[in-house]
Amino acid sequence: MKRIGSYLNSKWSIRLIVIFYAVGGINHFINPEFYLPLIPPVFPEPNLINTLSGIAEIVLAIGLAFPKTRKTASYLIILMLFAFIPAHVYFIQIGSCIDGGLCVPNWIGWVRLVLIHPFLIYWAWMAGKSAER
Repeated sequence: MKRIGSYLNSKWSIRLIVIFYAVGGINHFINPEFYLPLIPPVFPEPNLINTLSGIAEIVLAIGLAFPKTRKTASYLIILMLFAFIPAHVYFIQIGSCIDGGLCVPNWIGWVRLVLIHPFLIYWAWMAGKSAER
């Protein structure tokens, strides 16, 4: 039986992670009202943060698409994901519910922070390792 890491640096997984971050980045521009309330109020210029996040996701998705830049892009995605942690914590602090927007049970906020976010970090790490072969 193959280990999950073998799947996460396969060519299909690389294609999927490229699409994942490209679509996510584009969505920052199509649907900013989804992201803006997730930015903790302690951060200034939420519109700028949203725009820079979208640009970063798109540029890093492109970087993942090419073996020569994949490792660097994967490391930068990991840094970006760490930078997103305050938004996940803030979402939990406000009860995983935004007025007029996303509203889910609080346990989903925790699953996102404790399980999904580390998985995304691991996936980016494994994508970067695929550039080594």
